[in-house]
Amino acid sequence: MLHHVSFGVKDIERAGAFYDAVLAPLGFVRVWANVASESPAKEIGYGKPGEGDQFAVKQRPGAQAAAGEGFHLAFAAPSRDAVDRFYAAAIAHGARDKGAPGLRPHYGPDYYAAFVVDADGYHIEAVISTAR
Repeated sequence: MLHHVSFGVKDIERAGAFYDAVLAPLGFVRVWANVASESPAKEIGYGKPGEGDQFAVKQRPGAQAAAGEGFHLAFAAPSRDAVDRFYAAAIAHGARDKGAPGLRPHYGPDYYAAFVVDADGYHIEAVISTAR
């Protein structure tokens, strides 16, 4: 259904370091970047290697604000170990814990996820679930 999602961030270098670390265990990498100091539009796109972006961060200093508690973005994980590594990388890079890795039986018997809030206030999740 969705083609891509982007987040406005205050500091592209900080956001890039964070998302490089947390998306790597999920199999996503930078597929393009425009972060040159002379560029007014500093942006980084993430996706599967050799493919287009599905997620991007774009520097938008000033009045940009993350959506509140009712919004979060869930990244698909290839394994429970990847969820664990996503969470560890997020916490190591300054994210706030919103739910350590584990089963969430209220979402399904094999729904394994971790929840964090990044430095810009975005609520993100890594999840693997074979039941839908």
